[in-house]
Amino acid sequence: MVKSAEGSRRAPLDRHQILIAATELAAQDGLERLSMRSLAANLGVVPMALYKHVDNKEDLVDGMVDAVVANYPHPAAGLHWRDSVRERIISARAEVLARPWLRSAIESRVTRSEVVLRHMDAAAGDFLSAGVSADLTHYAMHALGNRLWGIHSEAFEPAAEPAAEPPAAVERGPESDPQQAAEMMRLMAQHYPNVTAIAMDAAKRNPAGACEPEGEFEFGVDLLLDAFVRLHESGWVSRPDGGAAQG
Repeated sequence: MVKSAEGSRRAPLDRHQILIAATELAAQDGLERLSMRSLAANLGVVPMALYKHVDNKEDLVDGMVDAVVANYPHPAAGLHWRDSVRERIISARAEVLARPWLRSAIESRVTRSEVVLRHMDAAAGDFLSAGVSADLTHYAMHALGNRLWGIHSEAFEPAAEPAAEPPAAVERGPESDPQQAAEMMRLMAQHYPNVTAIAMDAAKRNPAGACEPEGEFEFGVDLLLDAFVRLHESGWVSRPDGGAAQG
């Protein structure tokens, strides 16, 4: 509960104060559990007091996203345009990792606020101010997609739902059972040989047996940025029909 300097009465509630409390509550309980009622209880006010400053939960989440995006650090001066774009993306990635609620908040937005547009405009400006054509910049911004916000999206991510079992899979036993693990790998190799080959190679490189999300995220970003540099240097232009063609 926020008090005045004397501690005898509550300081006036404002939008900034509400957004700070909302981000703290989302960090604690998750965005899905954040509600106007729970936020009001956290602030020690009745829910109607919030509606003087935010229209509804959607407006609240818009404000939460804006509060984070508005404070994204700017790239260092004098960088090559490729590295400037990269620095923006990696900074955005750090914010997503620091705030687990931020990814779902960004992905659930359906309109672009002024703050969001300024971030996009700054990224586009990194290209254009270095002489990259508006044509290539347009395609590059679409190719980067959610990476501009530090988000790496994949279909069928592990947390979404359990992985499908191979046909006639053996009954699962303790993961520490080497015979059970070997039999499962044999079945996987029989039914999904290419996926299994990749998984086995990754397991050799990483004994923990897990993917390395940050390395994979940066790999994708670097791959795209290096391609944009090559396309710019070669004079790439899109086709009049909207397709892509080498200039």
